[in-house]
Amino acid sequence: MSWDLGPLLDRQGLLIGHYVGEFVTPGIGHICKEAGAEFVFLDMEHSGNSFDTINRGLRYFEAAGLPVMVRVPSDSYDHIARALDVGAEGIIVPMLGSAAQASAIIEKMKYTPTGSRGLGLGLGNDRYRMMPAADALKAANERTRFVALIETVDGVANVEEIAALDGVDVLWVGHADLTASMGIPGQYDHPDYKNALARVVKAGKKNGKRLGRLVTDVPGALAEVEEGWDTLCYHGDAWLLQVAIRQGIDAIRGGVRAGAGKVAPAVTANAAPKKKSKAKARSKS
Repeated sequence: MSWDLGPLLDRQGLLIGHYVGEFVTPGIGHICKEAGAEFVFLDMEHSGNSFDTINRGLRYFEAAGLPVMVRVPSDSYDHIARALDVGAEGIIVPMLGSAAQASAIIEKMKYTPTGSRGLGLGLGNDRYRMMPAADALKAANERTRFVALIETVDGVANVEEIAALDGVDVLWVGHADLTASMGIPGQYDHPDYKNALARVVKAGKKNGKRLGRLVTDVPGALAEVEEGWDTLCYHGDAWLLQVAIRQGIDAIRGGVRAGAGKVAPAVTANAAPKKKSKAKARSKS
């Protein structure tokens, strides 16, 4: 199906999606699809989104044919299993620090014989399709994907071991948290941060993993593609709306101040029309 995440991640080449954390509304899937997004990063960690919100949101994106990866709040079994049961196919876990932690997450995501995920079949995870249990388990284990969020010093230190694991599909860098963990918050030009990124790219390429980043401007995105990042999330819903509103308002105000625009007087619905002068009236007779 067009909303399946696995076949998308298995493709070669650049993928570009969008981050959704604020506006999980009925039309959001079609809006993102029409804008050209190939996937959605749906967030629970930095949002007020509940599992009920995620459940509804996944249906909105399915309706538009958009694959989704869901960032859960933690690596707890409850968070991972519930997100999967309502239909998430890709799971993003924050603050991943080691290969042992990654292996434990994969075990929570997968059904037997690969893992220990509890069975809840024929629900949103199966698109409410009923099938023999053995078939459902096999299909789900093939379908679910793990996005390893590298955003701590420990995550970078262990990225080679994390990338080598079967079951890790994407190495994703959380740039803000990574700089904070390194003691250089927001210093994206710092050589230590750049070296950390290069280490993640090297580990991903060596092990055939996709490499993901959030990007907020076109020049930066193009530079990151050149560095090897192939799974980009262009901007976030709330931030992008705010930027667009600010740009428009600032441009209008700037144009008026510069005399580029003339402000017409407001016209109310009950305003009386101006009377024609007698001179103009006689000239027309």
